[in-house]
Amino acid sequence: MSGDRYSISDQNDLYFLTFTVVFWMDVFTRKEYKHIIVESLNYCIKEKGLNIFCWCLMSNHLHLIASAREYCRLSDIIRDFKKFTAKKIISEMKTINESRQTWLISKFEYAGKNLSRIEQYKFWKDGSHAIVLNGAVILQQKLDYIHHNPVAADIVEEPHYYKYSSAIDYANGKGLVNILKV
Repeated sequence: MSGDRYSISDQNDLYFLTFTVVFWMDVFTRKEYKHIIVESLNYCIKEKGLNIFCWCLMSNHLHLIASAREYCRLSDIIRDFKKFTAKKIISEMKTINESRQTWLISKFEYAGKNLSRIEQYKFWKDGSHAIVLNGAVILQQKLDYIHHNPVAADIVEEPHYYKYSSAIDYANGKGLVNILKV
């Protein structure tokens, strides 16, 4: 996005990223949608050159500390991840017993209505609020911030109790996403 002060300038640098659902809608309340995110992150790690050092999926957004491996472009990985997950989640939404299906789909349709680059639905907000992490202090601050999101939201009492986060990995357990620890 031109003029965005939170853009990715160095495609292989380490970034704090946030992907937000349009209208901040609470989509990730169902395990089916959460698992699409987890599977997609692991696919991007294995097949697309994504390095994830920290992550946390909340009800309406996803935080990452990530980089792209050499000869890969972080912007391209993010674009592909967001496009795939949007289509997959909306498709899943249409097949499961989703009580909010009509309302959610109409919101995604409304969000994409006047955008020529959108075929039918817009799931993710534009951008990724990319902040380069060029020092140990800011890296630790962002890592702590990400892991404490579920505690601040009163979902769990301790970060490592939250299943959809890398906090368990930093507490010497094994989480759902194949991260690299910093």
